[in-house]
Amino acid sequence: MNKVKRIVLSGGGTGGHIYPALALYRALKTKGDIEVLYIGTNKGLESKLVPQEGIPFEAVEITGLKRSLSIDNLKLIYKLFNSTRKAKKLIRDFQPDIVLGTGGYVCGPVLLAASRLKIPTMIHEQNSVAGITNKFLARFVNRIAVCFEEAESQFGKYQNKVVLTGNPRGQEVIATPRIPNGLSEQFGLRDDQPTVLVFGGSRGAPAINQAGIKALENWLAANYQVIIATGQSHFQQLEHEALGRINNSTNVRIVPYIDNMPSVFQAIDLVVCRAGATTLTELTALGLPSILIPSPYVTNNHQEHNALSLVNQNAAVMIKEQDLNGQTLFEAVNNKMLEPKSLEAMGKAAAKIGIGDASERIIQVMNEII
Repeated sequence: MNKVKRIVLSGGGTGGHIYPALALYRALKTKGDIEVLYIGTNKGLESKLVPQEGIPFEAVEITGLKRSLSIDNLKLIYKLFNSTRKAKKLIRDFQPDIVLGTGGYVCGPVLLAASRLKIPTMIHEQNSVAGITNKFLARFVNRIAVCFEEAESQFGKYQNKVVLTGNPRGQEVIATPRIPNGLSEQFGLRDDQPTVLVFGGSRGAPAINQAGIKALENWLAANYQVIIATGQSHFQQLEHEALGRINNSTNVRIVPYIDNMPSVFQAIDLVVCRAGATTLTELTALGLPSILIPSPYVTNNHQEHNALSLVNQNAAVMIKEQDLNGQTLFEAVNNKMLEPKSLEAMGKAAAKIGIGDASERIIQVMNEII
């Protein structure tokens, strides 16, 4: 029986923190009547995604800690005090059974406020390298849910609170129906041909785009199909004459954005992408082999650690951005696409990493602590 009737969700900044919270919300709705309040910031992506889901949304003001001594850090202490006070009022008025944070700076004041109000709390860490906010909150919360075994030891003396649950986003991807003629209807490609998808996240990644463009002449002559999603802003920079020639070819397409990525994933044989936690959750849930190009611009280089979690289990290949160019990308893709057995083995290894229904595990843990 589900005990959770009222829950405060918090998580912000990037989709990797927000999508798990939304996936958990949808899973909770299937259990019966539930009331949810989402606390985020007005500057983060959550301010757009959460209201679209029909979830009541409230904002507090908070920013990240600077790594050097600065006046901004003094301002942050003041903001933390004010945002914690506001979060405490929001939580007290809402009276939730539990408060769950999925990462991002906003979780600091929200989970801290809930802890002081003696309300059960739980944080969810998506990456293999624990974020600074979740490490800070470890001492205050009742449970710490993680997606990678590598993250468990990073919570030090609070490891006894850690439980391996996986990421709720994975089950949603598995449940997404496959479009029978998706490649032909959406991209004008053949549905019976092996296909590679190259993308750098919702906004695109210049380094991946440049390598993909440099490899075009090789891919135009390949016996498999290639889709490159550049991101809206980067797509506008492409020469339209060359773009027309490429998109009229039989096997290569360059598009700005793919809004139904989970459906498209199910028609793809190999993915080239960054190593964000949500993307890796989707790949392992579907058992998709991948070539991972971690972003070097993230905190604690956590994407490289995420990628290594798959590479070390033969579920992916990694190219560091410093080694990325048209030739290295083409060779890595070509080597896998020309070896179906190796590709199949990578996919099976990825599927073994994928953890079952993470939402059910998290809901079970929540029920245990309230």
